Amino acid sequence: MSNGLRRKLTSYGDQGFSLFLRKAFIKAMGYSDDALDRPIVGIANTYSDFNPCHGNVPQLIEATKRGVMLTGAMPMVFPTISIHESFASPTSMYLRNLMAMETEEMIRAQPMDAVVLIGGCDKTLPAQIMAAASSEIPAIFLPTGPMAVGHHKGERLGACTDCRRFWGRFRAGEIDEAEIAEVNNKLASSIGTCTVMGTASTMANLTEVMGLCLPRAASAPAVESERVRLAEETGRVAARLAMDEAAPTVRDILTPQAIRNGLVALQAMGGSTNAVVHLAAITGRLGLRLDMAELDRLGRSIPLLVDLQPSGQHYMEQFHEAGGVPALLKAVRHEIDGSAPTVYGRAIGEIIDAVVDEPGQTIIRTIEKPLKPIGTIAVLHGNLAPRGAVIKQSAASKDLLQHIGRAVVFDSVEDMTLRIDNDDLDVHANDVLVLRNAGPKGAPGMPEAGYLPIPRKLARLGVKDMVRISDARMSGTAFGTIILHIAPEAADGGPLAIVRTGDRIRLDVEGRRIDLDIDQAEFDHRMLDVVNRPSPAPARGYAKLYQERVLQADEGADFDFLQSEELDAR
Repeated sequence: MSNGLRRKLTSYGDQGFSLFLRKAFIKAMGYSDDALDRPIVGIANTYSDFNPCHGNVPQLIEATKRGVMLTGAMPMVFPTISIHESFASPTSMYLRNLMAMETEEMIRAQPMDAVVLIGGCDKTLPAQIMAAASSEIPAIFLPTGPMAVGHHKGERLGACTDCRRFWGRFRAGEIDEAEIAEVNNKLASSIGTCTVMGTASTMANLTEVMGLCLPRAASAPAVESERVRLAEETGRVAARLAMDEAAPTVRDILTPQAIRNGLVALQAMGGSTNAVVHLAAITGRLGLRLDMAELDRLGRSIPLLVDLQPSGQHYMEQFHEAGGVPALLKAVRHEIDGSAPTVYGRAIGEIIDAVVDEPGQTIIRTIEKPLKPIGTIAVLHGNLAPRGAVIKQSAASKDLLQHIGRAVVFDSVEDMTLRIDNDDLDVHANDVLVLRNAGPKGAPGMPEAGYLPIPRKLARLGVKDMVRISDARMSGTAFGTIILHIAPEAADGGPLAIVRTGDRIRLDVEGRRIDLDIDQAEFDHRMLDVVNRPSPAPARGYAKLYQERVLQADEGADFDFLQSEELDAR
């Protein structure tokens, strides 16, 4: 196979001329023939002024390039889309598939023998893994790392669980505008990703668990020198991959065993529910279905071990000091398949076996003395969720895990925004807040609107949590008794569309059920109207493509035409 600059020659009908022209133009950048004759490592540049999570990317690129060149290959940096959670409208999830498509096509179109994909913010690593899983060259990933913690009145602060906690206090009138402004200046004290076990940290950890990045690359702080050394070593590994015609691709690394290892770690770490959607999309690219039954079984047998917000109290820098992902995997070694491969050539079991315990650390607990006796995520079914829903039970209120309450329905995110804080809203603490038409098609883009705020009139009375149900997602930094990803969504004919304010909803997390408590005849009668109700489609562009081809949450909300052909054939 051709490699280096000879790889993927532009088609002019004359291959010799294609190479001649390519070399002529690239020499305008000052490259020598010696440099151009070496294997090429592509390095994706996701830096953006709109993306503080990626503020260290320029430094990481330089260190990665250094590692590539020290090993004898040629680094070539190229830009891709960069997505930041709080800057992307209508939601970053809406753009995840676009980033995955663009990254995949740039990897395919340009001459590179291996690629380093640098990313951090919530949808970046998932999009990059999806892209690499659909590509034919080896890839190694480099998370940007978590930010430093801030401080306020003697307590630590970290984005973004504390963002929600303090905003909730502000909404309830517990703190004033001057203090919330002061907190706003301290929540994100450095560049890097959220320093709690939100989606960014969860996906970085899973990238490491599944063997796609170097050990401890998930948790090393963004602003510390260890992160830069990891970048250099990532470049070295990428160069070796580029030089090896038998090097494994992401498809080779992401075996069913590696995916299951990821599910084990997800349950033990208090990870984000968003990971379920992303893993479903990634496995779909591999021709596999994410095993939701196995995820739920693991949630019953593996307790929560990691004491990080929002399920615990601490932050990613403490997780890193406690040993990070390798130490976590050692704690659940009995459930880990140690033979799973890694991109750097060692089985994951070798990494676990080399772990040296950190004396006195209490961040990563043992199976015998867990933080909580339940796993992170439970998978629910019932007449409201025929294809499933999820709840982050580790961050929920124990007294609400079995609950019957009256539904208070919001037909859209906009409807919720307009009415949630009205003093005349008919709502009580025991009610169940229902948000619909907020899924992949309904919103569009499945925003993180599932964390419905406590109505202001109740927040002022001291209400901290309520049962909340939606076909949307929830930020991994959020907490509460919140049922998410109901599939199919209301806008796609799902039963959530038939719920009316005043209906009773029954939640039974132990029994893994979420049900609308009406008789079957009435249920069926209401569903007839939903099935025959068309949903409008945008007229053009990416919005039209998204609306017409996006899959439901249980299938990863990927585009149907990007799923593996092997999956389509099953």
